[in-house]
Amino acid sequence: MPRIEEIITKALERVNGNRYQLSLMVAKRAEQLSMGEENLLDIDTRKMKFSDIALREIAEGKILLDGFKEPSDK
Repeated sequence: MPRIEEIITKALERVNGNRYQLSLMVAKRAEQLSMGEENLLDIDTRKMKFSDIALREIAEGKILLDGFKEPSDK
């Protein structure tokens, strides 16, 4: 299993280094998982926290961000 630092780095790459955006995504996905949503990982997640599952799903590209737009240069 990859180290948490590696997972965070991959997840940050998915959101172009935006830590705020990543934290919002992890929080929202962790909430969904806690409410009974199925996880999208192909590993045993019984001993993992919801936030760790969410972070790993993002790092693996299984969760995409909808509704956020980058500000356009004017």
